[in-house]
Amino acid sequence: MIVRVQVVPNSYYDSVALMAVAAIVNRQPGVDVAALLMGTSANLELLRDSGLWDPQLEQVSPNDLIVAIRATDEQTATAAIEQAIQSLRAASPVRESVERATLPRTLRSALRLSPQAQLVAISVPGPYAPIDAEEALRAGRHVFLFSDNVSWHEELRLKRLAQELGLLLMGPDCGTAYIGGIGLGFMNAVRRGPIGIVAAAGTGLQQVASLIDWFGSGISHGIGTGGRDLDERIGGITMLTGIDALAADASTKVILLLSKPPAPKVAQRVLERAAHCGKPVVACFLGHAPESVDGVHVVGNLTEAARVAVHLATARPLDEVNLQGVEQLRARVQAERARLAPGQQFLRGLYSGGTLCDEAMQILAQDIGDIYSNVPLREELRLTNPHQSKAHTFIDLGSDEFTIGRPHPMIDQTIRLERLQREVADPTVAGIVLDVVLGYGAASDPAGELAPAMEKARQQAQQEGRHLSFFVALVGTQSDPQNYERQRRVLETAGAIVTPSNAVAAQLARQLVA
Repeated sequence: MIVRVQVVPNSYYDSVALMAVAAIVNRQPGVDVAALLMGTSANLELLRDSGLWDPQLEQVSPNDLIVAIRATDEQTATAAIEQAIQSLRAASPVRESVERATLPRTLRSALRLSPQAQLVAISVPGPYAPIDAEEALRAGRHVFLFSDNVSWHEELRLKRLAQELGLLLMGPDCGTAYIGGIGLGFMNAVRRGPIGIVAAAGTGLQQVASLIDWFGSGISHGIGTGGRDLDERIGGITMLTGIDALAADASTKVILLLSKPPAPKVAQRVLERAAHCGKPVVACFLGHAPESVDGVHVVGNLTEAARVAVHLATARPLDEVNLQGVEQLRARVQAERARLAPGQQFLRGLYSGGTLCDEAMQILAQDIGDIYSNVPLREELRLTNPHQSKAHTFIDLGSDEFTIGRPHPMIDQTIRLERLQREVADPTVAGIVLDVVLGYGAASDPAGELAPAMEKARQQAQQEGRHLSFFVALVGTQSDPQNYERQRRVLETAGAIVTPSNAVAAQLARQLVA
């Protein structure tokens, strides 16, 4: 294998565009890794750690595009670099010189062209993101800050400024939001309705919004906060502001709060604000059982959060707000359990969504015991080598150690397919649990990529006298661009047990081995 690197100076591209093109280039014969990154200090460290370093990278700036290829030979690497650059330029909205002349080059000129805009979406390298975010806030606009690698000091400063100005700062590293019917970042096609969400969890927001749609209701707004908002250092500033905003919003009848484990003091502060907001509130803080607060319905998983929110918003009896066909799936799992060979006792989870991975482990650990992970429930369960599973193992494949030089698994399934092959070869594995997240920004046909690998795995296991079960949480709605029903049929034809609920998928997997 050889490594070739090309730097394109002063050529900024959004990270979603870079991941989409990297997914195409990575599929080319002879290409081992294709990394398309901006020259930020964090990205340079990732390239150095992954063996894609070149001395010329010492001179790059955060606004320079880096294309790094590891391939079988010089010709393949050169062709891959050319393909990557051409694909990016073809996808850019500034292909024509006349377009370049009319598009704004600064945030200030963009705001002059669109004075009616109330929200600014920012996706620039981390070192520059606070500058643009502050300018947008001081111009009186709410901010959706997609950029990552922003220090917590800057996050706290910006959020305090937004709070003083009566504005929302969503982020940094906010991948999902839904404001006034418009999805930002990765989001599903959900119907409008009476439930407003504030979430410190991107795939958690997608899961709950999709389930609300499945249960026949809809959402007014989905406010993302960024993953650190409920950290003790930040204090839940955006979640508190989001509660106030939804409390004042006439279209919101019920408020739903979501987070991975928050700092206990911050969680209590948030719940106390929620209890006095004047509207019914549902709270789901995964892995954290806060003290009960009058007026707030505290639930344990994302599916239950969606159920209770719909019940409160529509006055439908709670026992009528359910997914159809779960009992049939349970019967099927019981039949598959009977087909397991002696020694098949472990589950493996291959997740693209960190929140969904965390939720599955929380549900399963109660009955199956310790689960090893790269994002463990307890530090002593952290895998020494995240690329090597043992016993029960659940992996967040969207973490940095897997995505350096690779597209996120929500965009491209290659990382997951490679890991799947290794898990299948382990004779102690009984079942594999996966999430497949649909919606805008996600892969166009994830089921089409996964199904052949599942079929091959089941055939391999059968030849070796084993049975292998697949559990898929298919997160999305009937209106998503990937065509939910077609995705479901393809996965089920490959032998997977498919449900829209990640919690249900975990519960079914538990039934297989508990």
